[in-house]
Amino acid sequence: MFILNGNNIGKMFREGLLLFVLLSGSFTFYGQIPEKVNPEDVGLSSERLLRINERMRGYIDENKLAGIVTLVARKGKIAHFETFGYADIESEKKMEKDAIFRIYSMTKPIVSVGLMMLYEQGEFQLTDPVSKYIPEVKEIKVLAKDGNPPVLEDQKSEIRIVDLLRHTSGLGYGWGPGGYVDSMYNVKQIWGSKDLTEFVNRVKEIPLYFQPGTKWRYGISVDIIGLLIERISGLPLDKYLEENIFVPLKMNDTGFEVPNEKTDRFTTNYAPKRDGGLRAIDLPSQSPYTRNVTLFSGGGGLLSTTTDYFRFCQMLLDGGELNGKRILGSKTVEMMTMDHTDGIPYGGGPVVYPRKGAGFGLGFQVTTDPAPNLFLTSEGQYGWAGAAGTYFRIDPKEEMIIILMLQIMPNNHLPIHVEFNNLSYQAIID
Repeated sequence: MFILNGNNIGKMFREGLLLFVLLSGSFTFYGQIPEKVNPEDVGLSSERLLRINERMRGYIDENKLAGIVTLVARKGKIAHFETFGYADIESEKKMEKDAIFRIYSMTKPIVSVGLMMLYEQGEFQLTDPVSKYIPEVKEIKVLAKDGNPPVLEDQKSEIRIVDLLRHTSGLGYGWGPGGYVDSMYNVKQIWGSKDLTEFVNRVKEIPLYFQPGTKWRYGISVDIIGLLIERISGLPLDKYLEENIFVPLKMNDTGFEVPNEKTDRFTTNYAPKRDGGLRAIDLPSQSPYTRNVTLFSGGGGLLSTTTDYFRFCQMLLDGGELNGKRILGSKTVEMMTMDHTDGIPYGGGPVVYPRKGAGFGLGFQVTTDPAPNLFLTSEGQYGWAGAAGTYFRIDPKEEMIIILMLQIMPNNHLPIHVEFNNLSYQAIID
């Protein structure tokens, strides 16, 4: 059995993604597992929502997934909140609603919100060069021509803060056909860094894939945002997020490390076997997430629960405020969730944006036209996913939030994201 350890956790994150509330009305949601309301009260069909249960049980019965949590909320109320299968197969530990998951890239929206809180305080402008706060990035060269040797050049225009938020910085993950830049991500072993300062000092030795601002490529931009937050706020990223997002929103189970008293709620992460079935790749008892974490990955390091992430989503859907705690102004949420990639071409890698009907905002993928996507959605729906299969979408038009939590890497062989999305939307009856 392969068990994830501290040396290969970054590799797992990079390779896994390749294969890829808060309530108003009848109750107050302050940390406990919330009650469900009658779906018909929020324009959803109870009978149709049961189709989610049937499909999710199929994944468990076919031994394609160990355990799943699904949540559908509308108009500030939870209409569907169910668990399926196991948090750990070997011990037959049932999946519970308060299970803790590795959310990987669903960290990015949270950290992007954290940065925009500083923007609202006048600490920077989106057009500022990142080097104003992180001088190390000014040293990064740009790949002008691949080859042996490659041709490198200086940055013609510096990486701006907006480039980090929308992934137009030229930074990547080393995911490509094996060119010079891809190889340098492997050589520099950035995920072995002890902290974000060491991280950027390794990153600065890796050329950009292209000139900043000219193309879109998914990568480590939000990890650099984590350091940007540290430099501007004067706080370590974990403390900054705790004080400014997690405590105000009562996201009590979200952080970069699972404390000892919560390890019994931490799920096992799995990988598919070649001949079918699943194998454990990160056991809670041996996971690096239960040790002293010092590299706070703003791009993929957080752990969370379904209800914690629901609180975060409901805050966004409610225009930046939850239960009287304002995190962002409504115009900031509006700006973050509009497309900022119009006219910017795709710049390589396995995550393809912008594309017809879908662009990218400041921390979120954004649906610009439902028709080309060929699944049920609305214009303006936004969200993202994580390397181990976690997934969320927020729909302002339908006032709806959908969250899917599971743990399997890779997972791009499973159509579960689209299926869950469609099964949630087909339940709308008003």
